[in-house]
Amino acid sequence: MKEIVDILDAYQKAVAANKKCALATVVKVEGSSYRRPGARMLVTDDGMLTGAISGGCLEGDALRKALSAIHQAENKLVTYDTTDEDDAKFGVQLGCNGIVHILFEPVFATDQLNPIEILKEANRLRENCVIATLFSLNSKVQPGSVMLFREKRILDKMPEEISGTIKNDAFDVLKLKLSRFETYPIGTEDFDAFLEFIPPPVQLIIAGAGNDAQPLALMADILGWEIIVADGRPTHATTQRFPSAKRVLVVKPEQLIPLIEIDGQTAFVLMTHNYNYDTALLNLLLGTNAPYIGTLGPKKKLIRMLEEIGKSAQEARINGPIGLDIGAETAEEIAVSVIAEIKAIFAGASAGMLKEKKQPIHVYDSKSN
Repeated sequence: MKEIVDILDAYQKAVAANKKCALATVVKVEGSSYRRPGARMLVTDDGMLTGAISGGCLEGDALRKALSAIHQAENKLVTYDTTDEDDAKFGVQLGCNGIVHILFEPVFATDQLNPIEILKEANRLRENCVIATLFSLNSKVQPGSVMLFREKRILDKMPEEISGTIKNDAFDVLKLKLSRFETYPIGTEDFDAFLEFIPPPVQLIIAGAGNDAQPLALMADILGWEIIVADGRPTHATTQRFPSAKRVLVVKPEQLIPLIEIDGQTAFVLMTHNYNYDTALLNLLLGTNAPYIGTLGPKKKLIRMLEEIGKSAQEARINGPIGLDIGAETAEEIAVSVIAEIKAIFAGASAGMLKEKKQPIHVYDSKSN
């Protein structure tokens, strides 16, 4: 979601400067590639790039293709085949041994459902959504971003003949929380559709405003997470100490919970170094549907806290001691450990070494490429 937020910010600046823009989106990958479907980059007519569709090797050529789409005022699909040994003909030398299909969509401010408006709607609420992008590997016609789907709100400009089917498929994607690809007939041609599942950003609530919480907030901000810092000490819980936080709250444990809208992407980290504060907050959190609760400190401390509040049976629900075992010692290293664990849990990943993974690094469902 951070890439989307950066693109929306860049687009607003481009509009203010009267610049024309195009959105480049990776819509399909066959084999290996640095970025996967859903990676995006905004290109302005003066060559400014925001976001990324590769590790840097495609951006130069993609700039030229985006400018062509802007000037011709039409969507374009460009394929980079890096399985061809002569990939130098693209001037990119990817070395990823994959085929990457990128859709370029010029953005027209007069179009109320242009791709940027669809991204704005995706970012507007803390709710899961699905973006549908239609493209064809065989036709010059490229419909592009055609739908944003939520259970209670749908924005679309799809051909009527596939509207019902694609909405049903989008509902399945929303339910399974897994992006996938489908094929739909429109007229006499078949079009591919990338149905992209987009969750809201992680909402990280850091209970504790000590010095060791600062690098945690900083790293979470780099990832585009929404950060709330809470502490009972007004000398510590300040916006000056946590400038990247969405909110900084001076509250008691019982005051904090009503101020948080807990959803499936909410993580609580208890690190106030105040035993009574952490114990009281833990007791309250175990009565909520918070999907992630982590406690800093040794296992003995956690066991003692649970025994005091009479909830020892819920120990398995808590990540304590918090973080992955990376040999962390400093506050910054602990922050890396904590961030990595939260990311892995919400992504459903093993947090193991990639060299030991037998499956592809990125996995979609059986209908994906």
